[in-house]
Amino acid sequence: MRPSASIAAILSLAAAPAFAAPQVVADIVPTGALVQEVMGDLGEVRVLLPQGASAHHYQMRPSDAQALQGADLVVWMGPELTPWLARASDSLTRGAQLPLLQVQGVTLRDYTDGGAEGHEDHGHADAADHDHDHDHDHDHDHDHDHDHEDHGDSHDGHDHSGTDPHAWLNPTNAGPWLQAIADSLAQQDPENAATYQANADAAATRIAALDTELRARLAPHAEAKFVVFHDAYGYFTDHFGLQPALAVSLGDASTPSAARIDQLRGQIAETGAACAFPEYAHDGALIETAIEGSDTRLGGELSPEGSALSSPGAGQYEAVLTGMADTIIDCLAQD
Repeated sequence: MRPSASIAAILSLAAAPAFAAPQVVADIVPTGALVQEVMGDLGEVRVLLPQGASAHHYQMRPSDAQALQGADLVVWMGPELTPWLARASDSLTRGAQLPLLQVQGVTLRDYTDGGAEGHEDHGHADAADHDHDHDHDHDHDHDHDHDHEDHGDSHDGHDHSGTDPHAWLNPTNAGPWLQAIADSLAQQDPENAATYQANADAAATRIAALDTELRARLAPHAEAKFVVFHDAYGYFTDHFGLQPALAVSLGDASTPSAARIDQLRGQIAETGAACAFPEYAHDGALIETAIEGSDTRLGGELSPEGSALSSPGAGQYEAVLTGMADTIIDCLAQD
């Protein structure tokens, strides 16, 4: 007996291949977490940077190259953060690219800004006007094609200028990014555009609420001075009204020279820095050396790139911000 037309139709649908969500690759945990918030249950983002690796100095594996080749969409901060991904994304990726530092409405700061004033007014127009070379063949690429421990005493001669790429540490940037991610996914998968938009809106609301909470928690520590491993925290301190952090290393996490350590010791003594925070997967001895002989307390490890998180996914963007705030407050609150 032949099945009826309706049964045949059901069997045909059951045999049809399941819908394949867009294949998305992200550079770091915070980026991947925002993408996962928007994708929801429709797909799973692949984050290139493994646990414990440095976003500035990672060397790609063959599996990373394969992921880029198969990606429908690559979401990344941009070459300012991950120069190792710049050339590879152009040569290997056949799909679309979304560099988040170029998204309209994003707040950017320069390393030379050096303080909290004025940064919250920076929008995409400011970013576009910055004289940054986005040519992926510039010399900065191969300069970082090795482990950061090889930088040595070149630290003090490094040109520490240009766009600070750690922009995810200002949570107001999450809103424009979530919208841009939803739009990009909708272009790849129009049938689920409404779901992507709803997920983006819900995530933006949650992150805005977290922003308000963290502002209130950090406010009592607005005048405290503290030390960090590398110059990655300007967006965080600017946005939450904290004092600019004293950094052992530059924004690319290169190894500081002995002269830099001596200079920092003087700054610690002058400012009376209350706490010093090592950074996950970086040499904690450098922080200990910098505060040796001072009254500065050693705080817990910070993880601005989320590299301490073992399973990046939805909610991990908020986890990065909350974890940083918790660690800073735990130490500063001892005064």
